[in-house]
Amino acid sequence: MKTRHLVRLAAFGLKTLVFRLKKPILGTVIVTDYCNLSCKHCAVNNINKIIYPYDEIVAEMRRFHDEGMRILFLSGGETLLWRDGKRDIHDLIAEGRRIGFYLINIVTNGTVTLRIPDADVVFLSLDGMREHHNEIRGDTFDTIMANLERAGDTRICIYAAVNRVNLDDIEELAGLAREHPRINAISFNFHTPYRLTESLCLSPAERVDAVRRIKRLIDTGYPVFNLRSVLDRYVRNTWKRPCYQCVVSEGGVRSVCGRCVELPGLCEQCGYLFAAEFSTLCAGSFRATVDMFRTYVRFA
Repeated sequence: MKTRHLVRLAAFGLKTLVFRLKKPILGTVIVTDYCNLSCKHCAVNNINKIIYPYDEIVAEMRRFHDEGMRILFLSGGETLLWRDGKRDIHDLIAEGRRIGFYLINIVTNGTVTLRIPDADVVFLSLDGMREHHNEIRGDTFDTIMANLERAGDTRICIYAAVNRVNLDDIEELAGLAREHPRINAISFNFHTPYRLTESLCLSPAERVDAVRRIKRLIDTGYPVFNLRSVLDRYVRNTWKRPCYQCVVSEGGVRSVCGRCVELPGLCEQCGYLFAAEFSTLCAGSFRATVDMFRTYVRFA
């Protein structure tokens, strides 16, 4: 991110705090719900089996920008299965640049390709080391590792959802992020218990212990892309929801914060740490703001 963009985002946060605005800055467009996997924890894949058309996606991207959003995520399903004629994800990234987004990030399961150097960050869903990842996502770990070797200059951040299957892999995954030459960082989330996935959810004691371990990784220099101070607030479950600064759009239908916000009782069990981080930052937390700048300096 360019320095002037960081300054503008900081100004957005200041205005949000002073004037108590509920204006979004981060927009996610779901480009398709098609996915080549059937992960144990996922509740949003292959429901409608729709690949949304290029013009529809770009129109929503332009609306996002017109409304002041400057951070764009393209997600799925499996994002890299998206095609519209000869167009692919690179065409959407190029259009996002022309529109003027500061950051354009991709979320992928890593089984198609990881060579996406035109994205600012590729968030790679890797849910454990080989045994536990494959238990959750099918026999894909080795494919992802092979794709990592061909990733070139792509900036990759592991996107790991901690659950009862992979709880013991936290340190080893962070070690992979530190040692692998193609990986820049790791961002942890916790399992959100969508219907029929409740058995994967950590107990309160397990969550507290997991947060303690993640904080220790941050303190000892592992490339963890989470805000340390927000982890404490997450465990206490004291952060404000929904996070009005984040919007998800699928087929023109928008959800504030995320697609789970309308499901009764689920918001209180949210495991998406990025939502807790944005919410805490825009509530004016000094500690979270300091953490954010420290994180940016390390991984920019």
